[in-house]
Amino acid sequence: MKWEDLRSSSNVEDLRGSSNFARGSGGRGSLRFIIPLVRFLLGSKLGRKVLGVGAVVGVVAYFMGFNPLSLLNTTDALTHPQPTQRVSKNDDKEARFVSAVLAQTEDVWGMIFKKHGFRYKEPKLVLYRGGTRSGCGHASSQMGPFYCSADKKVYLDLGFFDELRHNLNSPGDFAQAYVVAHEIGHHVQDLLGTLDKSHRAKRTVSKKRANAIQVKVELQADCYAGVWAHYLGNILEDGDIQEALNAASQIGDDTLQKKAQGYVVPDAFTHGSSKSRMKWFKKGYMGGTLNSCRTGI
Repeated sequence: MKWEDLRSSSNVEDLRGSSNFARGSGGRGSLRFIIPLVRFLLGSKLGRKVLGVGAVVGVVAYFMGFNPLSLLNTTDALTHPQPTQRVSKNDDKEARFVSAVLAQTEDVWGMIFKKHGFRYKEPKLVLYRGGTRSGCGHASSQMGPFYCSADKKVYLDLGFFDELRHNLNSPGDFAQAYVVAHEIGHHVQDLLGTLDKSHRAKRTVSKKRANAIQVKVELQADCYAGVWAHYLGNILEDGDIQEALNAASQIGDDTLQKKAQGYVVPDAFTHGSSKSRMKWFKKGYMGGTLNSCRTGI
């Protein structure tokens, strides 16, 4: 992708150098509250037997929005601020790349919305390392990139790009661009009312059916990423679309399940199979319209 000379977006919030775990979603006061609770559970015979010490700490910390590792040294967590993270040159390059990709999504979706008589409201994109606070709760690197409809922001730990290259066999800058464009696709769904519709539908059905609805949401976001790519023209380089398709394949539910457990459980899919994710990205790329992305939500 020829991105070096493209404009940068003004909608990037760069929190990479911040100590975000120390400022968890509940703040220092909530951490003081949770420590006695954890100690109580650790003293419970049932808690130790059923969950184990690590599980108790992890479960409670998870629901309170904290990194479980921060509880291993509670005194330091309460009295000493965490050191500011150092930002590498490679991080800076990737941050500039993400900003350029975001700017292109603003231009493309602004044009498409205008064509349909609407105004595109640009989202913010939050860059972080390790963890941060979002309108949807605590965000950590383990969660991967996500869109939060509560604050209209995309959250991206740049460490996910390392994961994409080294552990998910998806190298290339356009694989990264696809990830960003997919999350922006969720913002488009939010503006069009699709996310709200899907949330309402999932409240009244079984888990199996709710998963099926979510798959349609995710496949449409893949398709919208393809729509965005359709309009990039000479910005694209040879092999870019293949990089995106490869990434879509590598993060398909069936591929990830096989790697994690050795077998596939289709009823547990939440994002779609590798084949489906590639199919819908390609439909968006070839069609270039909102109507190209009717996944049946």
